[in-house]
Amino acid sequence: MIRLFQEHYARRTESLDGLWTIALPDGRTFPMIVPGVWETVPELASYEGKAVYARSVMIDRDSCIMLRFGGVSHTAAVFWDGKPVGSHYNAFTGFDVIIDQVSASRHELRIEVDNSFSENSTLHIPNDYFTYGGINRSAELHYLKGAMISSQTFYAAENEDGTFDAHIRADIRALNDTGSLRYCVELAGAGKTAELGSMKKGDTKQIDITLEKLKVLAWDVHSGQLYPLTGTLRKDGEIIDDLADRVGFRTVEINGESILLNHKRVKILGFNRHEDHGQLGMSMDAGAMVCDLQLMLDMGANAVRTCHYPNDPKFLDLCDELGILVWEEHHARALPGEILRKELFAKQISDCNEEMIRQHVNHPCIYIWGVLNECESETEFGHALYKKNLDQLRALDPTRPVSFASCRIFNDVCLDLVDVVSFNIYPAWYINEPVADFLARLLSWMEENGAKGKPVLITEIGAGAIAGYHDAFRRAKWSEERQADILDEQLQAVLGNERVSGVYIWQFADVKVSEEWAMRRPRTMNNKGVVDEYRRPKLAYFTVKSRFAQEKYHQTRIISHPYLT
Repeated sequence: MIRLFQEHYARRTESLDGLWTIALPDGRTFPMIVPGVWETVPELASYEGKAVYARSVMIDRDSCIMLRFGGVSHTAAVFWDGKPVGSHYNAFTGFDVIIDQVSASRHELRIEVDNSFSENSTLHIPNDYFTYGGINRSAELHYLKGAMISSQTFYAAENEDGTFDAHIRADIRALNDTGSLRYCVELAGAGKTAELGSMKKGDTKQIDITLEKLKVLAWDVHSGQLYPLTGTLRKDGEIIDDLADRVGFRTVEINGESILLNHKRVKILGFNRHEDHGQLGMSMDAGAMVCDLQLMLDMGANAVRTCHYPNDPKFLDLCDELGILVWEEHHARALPGEILRKELFAKQISDCNEEMIRQHVNHPCIYIWGVLNECESETEFGHALYKKNLDQLRALDPTRPVSFASCRIFNDVCLDLVDVVSFNIYPAWYINEPVADFLARLLSWMEENGAKGKPVLITEIGAGAIAGYHDAFRRAKWSEERQADILDEQLQAVLGNERVSGVYIWQFADVKVSEEWAMRRPRTMNNKGVVDEYRRPKLAYFTVKSRFAQEKYHQTRIISHPYLT
């Protein structure tokens, strides 16, 4: 399943997860699990290039079908019985392929996967994380009838009496000429119907429905109250398609220098987290995701930043359930200027923006969208680039604030563009200055350069430690003791400053990096995790737990969390 719950009851779906065969250009073949990455195969641990995934698929009746892929890393070409039927670029967003007129018989499905860096990949480049290869998220087969619900978008608006209005937009696509169609939606005990009439093959229609004055419980931190949203499509009275989701009712507002969740100031206590695991690579199952979240909750966190790409929908589903706030951002990290100026980059990042929001907009856990982490925000060109991307996010979703994480300290020119000002800083690690002094200087500069009257987040802060390396005198960098002491000083300064609305520690777990970064990263890893790549805590784990526990906001909520009582 691509999600953690059943999305369809009338539409028939089948999982394509399981054992496939992969073949390399040199003729070698291997059994390979889907979802998974080929680096888990010992002979392919460092393989970069192309591989062909193949399996047979039994279709038991003549039908129109859809192949749905949660993620392929990073370029996919899809073939059905040897014929090309679809393609996609970017490991971190899903895509669909619809195939008409499929006969009842056994068919061959092949996916040509490429994880190599080239002129055709502007988002995937050698970077401070690893580009794995494979079908990294779940895949499904869908049987479609004459028309389908392509998507359902939800957002809620609170009324003065505390009730909510639910605004639902449904996109309907005709796969054949249809009879009379009717769309019905149900949510929180209310429902409405819209008559569509008949549609011609290839036609699309958009329906806007508002369900008014719903009496619901609010989604909140550590209180993931969710409601099923169900849409059905009927033809001449018969249900031919459906789509189910889970949504939450909450408000997110920017009020001067504060971020408000349900009209209350929220203090962000978070971690940056990569989709990476020492044993599983980037293809983590739900159990591994839950373990990560349980460790974060144990330390007192209430938020996660999905660095630096859209995350698996299953992870977002878990954050919805557990009441964990999510900063989600598109796929762009510290890209060089020559890439940012490419026409292909403009297309690929725009596609990522559109796919990220279209696929994830209904998750109540997401409270803010981010773009272009640590890119060229100190130049005139950068200002235009950030404006273009932030404007696109606002157009796609006008209900959430937007931001970007900057490292252009004392020379950023783009702070006027954002709703929340966000900086990545490493005093006492990369910058040899007391943390409180450096933070005060930065905040003073920001006030005069676009941050005045806006919330401020520290989106990265931290220090490195190689797990198991100790220094009894607590002086040596890369020791667990020095990391713990630096994080203690950093968190004391940041969390003690009322001007700052919160912090995301860099980072939750150690992660693998590209070979090109090996001379800057011991073990070819980014070692700034408070746990190692296998989730074994370092000393800093307990430092963070102690500092987060001192926050009044955190103390008033964590006690009653059902997963910790």
